[in-house]
Amino acid sequence: MADVSAARTKAVFEFKSATLPLIAVILKTSDLDVLAEALDAQLADSPDFFEQEPVVIDLSLLQEAEGGDGDIDFAALRGLLARHQTQPIAVRGGNDAQNAAARAAGLSVAAMPAAPAPRAPAPPAEPPASEAPQIVREVPVPANGTLLIDKPLRSGQQVYARGGDVVVTAVVSFGAEVIADGNVHVYAPLRGKAIAGARGNTEARIFSTCMEAQLVAIAGTYRTNEVPLPDSVLGKSAQVRLDGKKIVIDPIP
Repeated sequence: MADVSAARTKAVFEFKSATLPLIAVILKTSDLDVLAEALDAQLADSPDFFEQEPVVIDLSLLQEAEGGDGDIDFAALRGLLARHQTQPIAVRGGNDAQNAAARAAGLSVAAMPAAPAPRAPAPPAEPPASEAPQIVREVPVPANGTLLIDKPLRSGQQVYARGGDVVVTAVVSFGAEVIADGNVHVYAPLRGKAIAGARGNTEARIFSTCMEAQLVAIAGTYRTNEVPLPDSVLGKSAQVRLDGKKIVIDPIP
C-alpha cells in the first residue's frame, strides 16, 4: 500500500529547482514616506511597468547608509510596492531583527548573491546617489545566450544579462543601465548607460540604432558624455568597441 501511495504522489507533482527572473528593489532609506515619494516620481509615467512581477527587497545598502539599525514596517512596505504593480516575496541583506520582522510580515529571507552585478566606475562628476531606490532586474540569460528586453528602461532601472548578450528593443532612458557579460544591442535610442563585457570580455561590443549614451563601457574601460560624441555617431547607428585600452565608437553604415 505504501508503494502505491508513493507512486501516486510522484505522478501528481515534482520538486525541481527553478531559475526565475526577479526584480530587486535596493533600498537606500527606511523612511517609507521618502520612499513613497521617490517611487511615485520615478514610476509616474509607467504605472503598469512591472505587471505584478515578483520582487526581492534588498537591504544591503541600507545597512551601510543607516548603520543596520533601521526599523522597517514590512507590512506597509509590501503595500507600498504592491501599489506599483509588484509582488514582494522576499528580503535579502538585512540584519537578524529585520529578517525576523520580514518573516512576521509574510516575506521569506533570501541569501545575498555571491557577487553583486558589476557596475562601471562612476565618472568623477557624477552626483551622489539620492534616496530613490535602485530597481534592478537580475536576469539569467536563456539557453540560447541572449536576453530580450522589449519594454522601456526608465531612470534608476538596471538590467544585467548574466552570462550572455542582451537585446533591448525599446528606449534606454537617461539614468537607466543595461549590462551584459557579452554584447549589448539597443534597437532604439540609447540615452542611459550601456556596459558590455561586464566580467572582462574585451571582445564584447555595444550596438545602438540611435547612439546618445550617457556612458558606455567595455570590460571596465568607459567613456562618459562629458566628452561629446562626434556628429558622425551622435543620434545615429553606431557600435562601441575596445581598441587596446581605448573606447572606439564607429558609425554603422
